[in-house]
Amino acid sequence: MNVHPSEMKPAPDRDEAKEALALLRSWARAASPEEVADLDPAIARLLPSGEVSNYPVLAREYPEDFATSAAYLASLPDLQNGPASLIRGTRQQLQHVGISNFRLPIRYHTRDNGDLTLETSVTGTVSLDAGKKGINMSRIMRSFYKHAEKTFSADVMEAALSDYITDLESLDARLQMRLSYPARVRSLRSGLEGYQYYDIAMELVKNAGVTRKFMHLDYVYSSTCPCSLELSEHARAARGQLATPHSQRSVARISVELVEEDCLWFEDLIELARRAVPTETQVMVKREDEQAFAELNAANPIFVEDAARLFCEQLLADPRIGDFRVVASHQESLHSHDAVSVLTEGETFAAQSLDPRLFQTLIHGR
Repeated sequence: MNVHPSEMKPAPDRDEAKEALALLRSWARAASPEEVADLDPAIARLLPSGEVSNYPVLAREYPEDFATSAAYLASLPDLQNGPASLIRGTRQQLQHVGISNFRLPIRYHTRDNGDLTLETSVTGTVSLDAGKKGINMSRIMRSFYKHAEKTFSADVMEAALSDYITDLESLDARLQMRLSYPARVRSLRSGLEGYQYYDIAMELVKNAGVTRKFMHLDYVYSSTCPCSLELSEHARAARGQLATPHSQRSVARISVELVEEDCLWFEDLIELARRAVPTETQVMVKREDEQAFAELNAANPIFVEDAARLFCEQLLADPRIGDFRVVASHQESLHSHDAVSVLTEGETFAAQSLDPRLFQTLIHGR
């Protein structure tokens, strides 16, 4: 025997459904198409055939078997290539418009490790004339994919850049490729080796028919404060008081223009930075390495001003390098703020204003 709770309502009968349908149709005749669609697009099917012109019956299932034809493709709207009348805001030239952080694996030539395939983040931009609405961004990716299977060099980057300048009918363009480059680094005394990862970017810029090449490196090192070192030694000598100078992880972002035909390898720029400031953070460390690192820091105490000038000294000595910029950040263990410096050589990187978050981007975790 089935027992139904007293609060359960019986299903509506046919007459009640007919009344509800009449009410729904009456409402739909007076409502706007937007109101009907907002409630349920299927309501349009309930109206008599003469009243459905504003309520098209749309397919609600994905058409897996649909294939495009040339005529269909030609009929697709393309707002980005529309007339200048579609431009919103002022008709002003854009120096850069494109895509950022388009990721794919790329093979690179290296000086010491042959060819390596590394995950790469690509930024590609072109200039946009004041009278053009926009660009088809996917063309940048399609142009790049034509070259993605090749082992990358500056020549391949330039070919990719030229392709998307042509595809997008632009005059100026920029291509930047960011990667994390692994290099085996030997410990100071134990003989152990481990992989150090270096944030590197290669950049190609074409402006007014002139192509320029750049490389960027983030170099991570330890900086021991010279003042703190002397005060610690004074406490030992004057009062027999044990004291330790403060050191901290530090980062220099080195950006250089490449001006010679001879290749400046990733390894070359890394070694240049290491010659300038030898206290690079370590990968594999035993006790003897930790002691050696303490001695190395004591032999190379360094203010942030010193760091910028030491990097500058090495950069000036390399004929493959033209204009450059050094941005250094010593992420203080004494203070609750960082110590920073910027040094530029030439006009390329000189700037009156800095990105407000520039120094925050130099925080590195390893």
